Amino acid sequence: MNRVVPGFPLSLGITLFYLSLIVLLPLGALLWQAADVGWDRYLAIMAGTRTQAAFRLTLTTAAVATVFNGIYGLALAWVLVRYEFPGKRLLDALVDVPFALPTAVAGLALSALFVKNGWFGGPLSVFGIEVAYTPLGIAVAMAFTSIPFVVRTVQPVLEDLATDVEEAAATLGASDARIFARVIFPAIFPAFLTGASLCFARSLGEFGAIIFIAGNLPLKTEVVSLLAFIRIEEYEYPAAAAIAATLLAIAFVMLFVVNMIQLWQQRRIGTGD
Repeated sequence: MNRVVPGFPLSLGITLFYLSLIVLLPLGALLWQAADVGWDRYLAIMAGTRTQAAFRLTLTTAAVATVFNGIYGLALAWVLVRYEFPGKRLLDALVDVPFALPTAVAGLALSALFVKNGWFGGPLSVFGIEVAYTPLGIAVAMAFTSIPFVVRTVQPVLEDLATDVEEAAATLGASDARIFARVIFPAIFPAFLTGASLCFARSLGEFGAIIFIAGNLPLKTEVVSLLAFIRIEEYEYPAAAAIAATLLAIAFVMLFVVNMIQLWQQRRIGTGD
């Protein structure tokens, strides 16, 4: 049997070696360090008021950022695919700016914009809305750094989506909302779910863009990644490892559930249900 990729054993070996060196080895070291903590001490660390507040804040703001990016990212991908307008290529290029921009620079820029005397913070403060140094600011920073995940996963699927089914539904009298809900969204749902899950996972571990706009007040605006960093600075390596391993476990479980949902939908579509 002819293989598409020449030198398959060598290619597979290099791939597995790179994956083990860059991904599996650091994760294994983290889990090994966390395992040395012991179950009783791990529960004591996770039961701490500061730790629970950090996890609660991180999960809540990450969920808010994911919901916002899911709606806005889908709308932006739709506009980029279905419409032609001046500046479209520039807008398409701007989507990738959060990937290219260092997160610390993004955090500084967001802080300058949303403080009370900033371009955005000033007008918002008139209505009593404070962004900088609040959980809302954390959600804004998370949304900024993770928006490309939704757009870039949904956009190619929309581009490849045939319009004949939409046209057939329109000729049968279906409204635009019904066509989107029953025809378009089920087709792009796996990509949309993938983008949203990656957005949530990125938000969980975001650090650079948050520390400048959050204020980093314990029990109020301190996220998990910052708390783990503080524990390392305090030479509390077991506590840092326990916190980081828990965050890793949350992200892993979330991605596993997403994959199971996608597999279920693929089987459902394949059986014609």
